[in-house]
Amino acid sequence: MNAAGRGWTATIPLIAGATGAVLLLFGRDAAEMAAIWWTSSTFEHILLIVPILGWLLWQRTPELARLTPRGWMPGLLLVAAGAGGWLLGQAAGVALARHLGLVLMLQGTVVAIVGPAVARGMLFPLGYMLFLVPAGEGLVPPLQTLTARMCMILLDLWGVPARLEGVFITTPGGWFEVAEACSGAKFLIAMLALGALVANLCFRSPVRRTMFMAAAILLPVLANGVRAFATILVAQYRGADVASGFDHVVYGWFFFGIVIALLLAGSWRWFDRAPADPAFDPNRIEPVSPVVDPRRRVWMAGAALLTALVPILWSAALAAGGGRLTAAPVAMPAVPGWTAVRQGAGLAWTPHFPGADRFGIAQYRDAQGRIVDLAVAAYGDQAEGREIVGYGIGATGPASRWTWGADGGTVDGGRAIRIVGPGDAARDVLIFYRIGAITTGSEARVKLETLKARLFGGSRSAVAILLSAEAPPGGSARPVLDAFMRALGPIAPMAERATR
Repeated sequence: MNAAGRGWTATIPLIAGATGAVLLLFGRDAAEMAAIWWTSSTFEHILLIVPILGWLLWQRTPELARLTPRGWMPGLLLVAAGAGGWLLGQAAGVALARHLGLVLMLQGTVVAIVGPAVARGMLFPLGYMLFLVPAGEGLVPPLQTLTARMCMILLDLWGVPARLEGVFITTPGGWFEVAEACSGAKFLIAMLALGALVANLCFRSPVRRTMFMAAAILLPVLANGVRAFATILVAQYRGADVASGFDHVVYGWFFFGIVIALLLAGSWRWFDRAPADPAFDPNRIEPVSPVVDPRRRVWMAGAALLTALVPILWSAALAAGGGRLTAAPVAMPAVPGWTAVRQGAGLAWTPHFPGADRFGIAQYRDAQGRIVDLAVAAYGDQAEGREIVGYGIGATGPASRWTWGADGGTVDGGRAIRIVGPGDAARDVLIFYRIGAITTGSEARVKLETLKARLFGGSRSAVAILLSAEAPPGGSARPVLDAFMRALGPIAPMAERATR
């Protein structure tokens, strides 16, 4: 039976129409993803994944033509999973969950229309669609820390004296920050996509595929540590200006190409799949052509669209439950034993809460001359670009001279962190969030409470209260912050006043 006889002539337009309809329903998310691919250097490699997906399907055309597409109800479970993920992302303000949910809905729509046999034949292209999701920015902080520590090990082996404070490295040649752009995250994310493609195309053995993927993860991480070390070494012997030029040339033009060349050259001899080998054996997947009802494919396409429509209707029904606060100054509290003074002591610090409806910051001094900064950010509701927690939000921001250094121990109802700045500068920060009637220091709890309010109704107001003080050299500012906390009193009443 030829491809037309198996139903492909009608199935291909049906797939195109159904997936196109899903993209139209979630057009905002599709446009967001495309904008990220186009504008973010971390995810610009995804622009290549779209044509690669087309090529992977074209490569499998002879084998797919020998399979019979048929509607398959279990495929709707994948659509439902994607719809649920999108709804959770919409409720919690997590773009990653919405984008992943959209891709899952597209995958599920295809599976529901073509059935299990064809889905097995398309398994790798369908799975490779997950790389369309711009994910991985959460890798930046741990990779910054790892890169900094690798630099310290290599500097020690080279005999260069160095001191590490968070992600700041001080040597006789200067002061260096392992910044977000130096973490190597963008190359690791791209290498994961490349590694998965090569592992599928060039290997048959699951063991060899696993080993290749392990190398694709480890090699860029290790190479990035060597690159950062080399930059510091150039600064040590040739000066910071030469090191900066060296870093831009190596990092921007040669680094990723060298890493790819090393990975492929090192694994070439173990490739065990010839380029002309078929992607799969149709006879093994579908020994006998089934008799199918063509209408079932249409029903499954319609059911997939209805399933995808449910989270949009649910979200719209609850959309009126929140609103922004009116613009008003935050009334900073009077703290017994502490006097509000003009900011100016030490290295300037301001937390980053983009889109906050209300924001205030004040500096206090006690009779002993101890200084504490108090910051308050209030939101009537959260939305995309106006979240109270997230990457680059909180005690430090993308443009801040301060960066996260370490967790700072426990604090009742909140959390403590250490942030570090140029040279020996360090601050201890206490962070408290008030979400509805809950006070917490956990960002995960903030997301959960926001999610509950968005899904089932309830107060959506959110307040962040941060206390910060510069730490003495080699010491901690916690005694000062604890004394200020005792004088300030409970966090909840102060947070509630900020939203009135």
